Amino acid sequence: MNIITPEILVILILDGIFAFLGTIAFVLSLKIVFKWDINSTSMVQYKLEKQSYLVATIIKYILLIKLPMFLYFIFVQDKLSVYIPGAMCAVGVVNATSYGYYAMIIKIINLYLFSTWIVVNKVDLESEKMPYSRIKFIFFIIIYFFLMSEITLQVMEFFSLNPHKIVSCCSTVFSATGKSYISTLMSLPHYIIVSVFYANFILILLTYRLKNSIYFMLLNIVFTVTSIISLIAFFGTYIYQLPTHHCPFCMLQGYYHYIGYVLYTALFIGTFSAIGAFVYQITKKNSVNFKRMSIIFDIIYLLIISAYPIIYHINNGVWL
Repeated sequence: MNIITPEILVILILDGIFAFLGTIAFVLSLKIVFKWDINSTSMVQYKLEKQSYLVATIIKYILLIKLPMFLYFIFVQDKLSVYIPGAMCAVGVVNATSYGYYAMIIKIINLYLFSTWIVVNKVDLESEKMPYSRIKFIFFIIIYFFLMSEITLQVMEFFSLNPHKIVSCCSTVFSATGKSYISTLMSLPHYIIVSVFYANFILILLTYRLKNSIYFMLLNIVFTVTSIISLIAFFGTYIYQLPTHHCPFCMLQGYYHYIGYVLYTALFIGTFSAIGAFVYQITKKNSVNFKRMSIIFDIIYLLIISAYPIIYHINNGVWL
């Protein structure tokens, strides 16, 4: 017995459209990559240039829609928890099949790949001779396989959900007493995890001041990891005001004022903007706006997440 809800149908229909349009763009991208010659004045090149605008538009809108669809996917996973015995939030649903975690991981990877392609396309269109056209279509050819893998895993996950199978809830999955990699992280001393998190941010500020785009980007990529680990291991417990609650998904629920959506959005914009800044710098474009956006959203994330333990300590006089 499969669980098919209106929310799942929306995702499946959109994925079907994305797969169809993406395949068209993939075939045309192959043609453009092998025949593109910007210095040519032939009719073939003229047609390729017209097709490149069409393909770029298709790709851009696929990717632009896929970005907010990630949050919708998380919302749907959370909503499906009521159908899965033992599931209290999206963790139980993701853990209910052998495809859930892989679908989640590739979705996160695709967030950054899709966004990077959009930036490369923007840089290319800003130049009169479109010098990065071949590069951006080669990039999309690679992204296409990630896109199709994501769609396939997502479909397999939805059709593998069993409403009669009992799953582990988030309190079990993110327990420090387990034997998983996550449990190992949970068992690390909090002062080490928090120190690494803040040290990472200080280094980001330093590279921002030094205007070093490559280290700024790399440290922001690391910041994504340290932020999620510290959120699960330490800061999340203050959001829940419960020392044993480490779930990164429950904070997406209304009971916690949907703060998870704010945190994850700020973290993504902040860390991705650093990648955008690097792309702009290597293409000799002004990367100041991307860097400024990155540091602003990194600070927003840090301030919000830091406020929870501080406010808790002020109100209760103790730490969790």
